[in-house]
Amino acid sequence: MTISELTLKSSDDEPVRRFEVFTGTGRRRDWSDDDKARIVAESYAPGASVSEVARRHALSPQQLFGWRRLLRRAPEPVPMFVPAVVDAVRCEPETVRQPATRRRRAVARPSGGIEIEIDGVVVRVGTGASPKTIAAVIGALKGGS
Repeated sequence: MTISELTLKSSDDEPVRRFEVFTGTGRRRDWSDDDKARIVAESYAPGASVSEVARRHALSPQQLFGWRRLLRRAPEPVPMFVPAVVDAVRCEPETVRQPATRRRRAVARPSGGIEIEIDGVVVRVGTGASPKTIAAVIGALKGGS
């Protein structure tokens, strides 16, 4: 009696003639988001074929098309920060001349302000500007570009 006769039986009285043995871990690969994004970007390159890219990475074309579809449906990330450039501005004290009876110390004016550049338009925001006003100005600049 053979092993196939002991363990594997078909619905007929005849023993199974062929069976496959899968080797390896037997689990699915876990692709990182960076790997998926890199492969999807590669599939969008000029002259690239989805089937070729999928074959090169041992994927099925359907899986790659699924990743592309998910990427198209993902919401566009909203940038939360922009690069800031800080220039050193020297505050030179202004001397105020008063009569000899009343002397004042030199007064330094603070120069805390922000300079924003959007598509070549520069907006300088002073220290007393309200956040709502700043947001409205930036929104108007972005809407016009």
